Amino acid sequence: MSSLPPIAPADIPSTNGFPRHAERTVSLPDERQQHTIGSSTIVRGKGLLLGVDAELEFCPAPAGAGIVFERIDLDPPVTIPGLITNAVSRPRRTTLRVGDATIETVEHCLSAIVGLGIDNLTIRLRGPEIPAGDGSALPFLEPLMLAGRVAQDAKQQIHRITEPIVIEEDDALIAALPSDEPGFRVTYELDYSNVSAPIGRQNRHFNLSRDDYATEIAPARTFSLRSEAESLWAAGLCRHLTPRDALVIGEDGPIENAFRFPDECVRHKVLDVIGDLALCGVRLQGKIVAQRSGHELNRRLARRLFDQVHAAHRSLLIGTGKVLDARAIARIMPHRYPMLLVDRVVEIEGSRRAVGIKNVTINEPFFPGHYPGTPIMPGVMIVEAMAQLGGLLLSQTLEHTGKVAVLLSLDKVKLRKAVTPGDQLVLEAETLRASARSAAVQCRAWVQGKLAAEAQIRFMMVDAEFE
Repeated sequence: MSSLPPIAPADIPSTNGFPRHAERTVSLPDERQQHTIGSSTIVRGKGLLLGVDAELEFCPAPAGAGIVFERIDLDPPVTIPGLITNAVSRPRRTTLRVGDATIETVEHCLSAIVGLGIDNLTIRLRGPEIPAGDGSALPFLEPLMLAGRVAQDAKQQIHRITEPIVIEEDDALIAALPSDEPGFRVTYELDYSNVSAPIGRQNRHFNLSRDDYATEIAPARTFSLRSEAESLWAAGLCRHLTPRDALVIGEDGPIENAFRFPDECVRHKVLDVIGDLALCGVRLQGKIVAQRSGHELNRRLARRLFDQVHAAHRSLLIGTGKVLDARAIARIMPHRYPMLLVDRVVEIEGSRRAVGIKNVTINEPFFPGHYPGTPIMPGVMIVEAMAQLGGLLLSQTLEHTGKVAVLLSLDKVKLRKAVTPGDQLVLEAETLRASARSAAVQCRAWVQGKLAAEAQIRFMMVDAEFE
């Protein structure tokens, strides 16, 4: 998609999906229905940093699916859920990765999706980076509006922020704060008063449930100072762009370009915050306050909020759920005392995700020797418990194929918290990829809402007779 000319808010056209006079506010109150789009739509163009041709297709998705990317140019195709657990650290953008497959610069696309109140989408991508267009959210917002929004028979997942989270680094800050007001609000303070460019201090407050994302935030483009643009060019990035295609700001203002708003820079920062926090996977209710925050701090906040969301969800499941009890697990798993380390599975989402629990008691056979007087659950036993839950998750598919999952390898194993008698270990397994021969599962273990261990576990599929 080619670069769009500078526009004013009034220039944004009406569409069949969202007429401006009829629906200026696209986010609705709590407990509303989930939405997808009415038909598929395609966006083409070059990526912002890499300049590689890309094609992106937005497709309707069922209720509860969330936002899921697919790299269909790879063989085999790779599915990458739009969640913070798949985000990796990159300067100046947000990148998703599963295995060796990456998708660069997803934040503007995600921001448009959230701004339009869309919950479920499959995004099929040919190329390593999202098409950039003019560096704003308009290249995504306009096709999605034309595709129309369709209500689905499921309530929207909303997380109400109840405890403050504050993340600081040097002179930058971002915080998530509780609020009695409904909806999701962002307040951003931008300060470029110490550089020789006409940006200065800018402040912007935006309420997603009341204000008009399509005209106030979506048109704001990503920007860089002239020195930053020259550094990117020297590094081999953005070589396909000229100042007419991107907002580059020199000492006298935009070079060969013009601001769409006097405060376009801070509006784009609000756009980025909305897009990065979309990686929480749910709608947020509360207030975000940011000062000089960039993608790295935004992602750190998204991770903290994601953990908060799932801690609340796990607590609810443990109190009410009972998908597989100990007897049902024993019928599936070959393990027996003292090596059966999953007491109950409280949630299974097909072959995609499972949540289980292991109640740790002083009667565990390893405590007398690990360690006398200071009983601590061995890390290898925690990893074994996570692997068993991964096997139970994969068994939902394998039981019909005559195969069983055998642990093949461990990667990125981290033990973060001691587990002691009386703890309840909450286990979580999520399928990263699966084929007829192997599968990879991301596993985590939690104690009282705090991450105790995590690992990526690979399984090999073998004939059931192998047992």
